[in-house]
Amino acid sequence: MRQRFPPLWSQVVRLPKRIFSFYSVLIDCPYRHEKQIYENYAYFCLNIKIAMSLTERLQEVKASIPEDVTLVAVSKTHPAEMIREAYDAGQRIFGENRPQELREKYPLLPPDIRWHMIGHLQTNKVKYIAPFVELIHSVDSDRLLAVIDREAARNDRTIDVLFEVHVAMEETKSGWAPEELRSYLAGGAWRTYGNVRIRGLMAVASQTDDDARIRAEFTAVHGLFREFREAYFGAGFDTLSMGMTHDYPIAVECGATMVRIGSRIFGERDYRK
Repeated sequence: MRQRFPPLWSQVVRLPKRIFSFYSVLIDCPYRHEKQIYENYAYFCLNIKIAMSLTERLQEVKASIPEDVTLVAVSKTHPAEMIREAYDAGQRIFGENRPQELREKYPLLPPDIRWHMIGHLQTNKVKYIAPFVELIHSVDSDRLLAVIDREAARNDRTIDVLFEVHVAMEETKSGWAPEELRSYLAGGAWRTYGNVRIRGLMAVASQTDDDARIRAEFTAVHGLFREFREAYFGAGFDTLSMGMTHDYPIAVECGATMVRIGSRIFGERDYRK
């Protein structure tokens, strides 16, 4: 059975001792059933990825996207020390899901970090991030847009925002239905807000292994992006935020100008935090 494994020994010698020991056990284990072998091998390959440094993972991700696509390193639940390591490796744009967590991290890290709010944002939490946030990806109502505009004015700022579009199968995901957003833009209420700048759209695809489904959803959002840019905003409507760790290559194919990648850079999250 050994010959079924690709020649990974050149990588093994660079792995932590615990992973090398695991590989030795795998080769000598008494279970020779093919499914068991491949399950163990998949686990071993995952540990190779984990064994890479954060800097190596970041550089690998950057190499996998075109130069004209912006990378948002999603640092939610990860400590400031890990963000600093990515910063030292050259990353400047970081995304957070929780306003309170973003507010806590902000004073601990270099002031030239460009912070993005990518998660669902309640109106009563806008004040926590309005003094410094660069881009809010998740505007899903006129009410939220109005509060962002008000808090931006209080801080003598203009805040860039994206409208979140709901195209996924899961009803739990936030965002405007396409027809709802189309109607809202036609109504023109957004034109009255002087301290926000509408830069584009954001979307989250369905959580599925069906690439065709994901591609169809991203393609639909790209169509809306082009439609709204031509009808209302012009060249300043230039940001299409689509794609995460599991689906960003498809998003890039479908016209994303910005991708949001977390676990592939920082590792798995501990949601107990």
